[in-house]
Amino acid sequence: MPHVLNICFHGIGTPKRALEPGEDIYWVDVDRFESILDEVAQWPSIRISFDDSNASDIEIGLPALLKRNLRADFFVIAGRLGEPGSLSEADVLQLREAGMKIGSHGMSHVSWRGMDAATRHAELVAARDRLASLLGTPVAEAACPRGQYDRGTLQALRHNGYSRVFTSDRRPANEQAWLQPRYSVRSHDTAESMRAEVLAGPGVAAKLRGTAVGLVKRWR
Repeated sequence: MPHVLNICFHGIGTPKRALEPGEDIYWVDVDRFESILDEVAQWPSIRISFDDSNASDIEIGLPALLKRNLRADFFVIAGRLGEPGSLSEADVLQLREAGMKIGSHGMSHVSWRGMDAATRHAELVAARDRLASLLGTPVAEAACPRGQYDRGTLQALRHNGYSRVFTSDRRPANEQAWLQPRYSVRSHDTAESMRAEVLAGPGVAAKLRGTAVGLVKRWR
């Protein structure tokens, strides 16, 4: 089965909202973002995505993608629509009209590990329904907030009919697989470091660690 490299961006430039603890590591400055985007655009098999519904998705990310004739998946936090520093409903429609795909990133950016029934419904059902109502089309894909999930989460995602689920497990993905690990771009990453880590591929020990982490997440 062919492999794909999933590259995930979060925030770009200066945040326009208060960040959650530890979130700043996933914000990159504009020059670094464009340099990394230019780098990965040259790779033979990539899929680009954006998480967290930041306003920088529409202000910086979309123009940069269109300039390079690239497409991306945008995973939207339904409960943040219209909040300061986040995407508005009109922004999401603009992304879709520009040829981008919209997926769900849940309702409130809480961990998808150990969810109770009410939280599971809000995150996996109500959030998707809100986005589908806005778009007028079904929303079939999701990305796990904070990269956190467990066996119960995956079972619930399958039960609710999601066609593909994205994680943050930092390894290549099988292109047609239901579960899609991604490499999240971090504030210290550069075009060169991404090329060395992602394109060149991890060593044997790193591959084994990555596989083990994924297995633990799926079975706990």
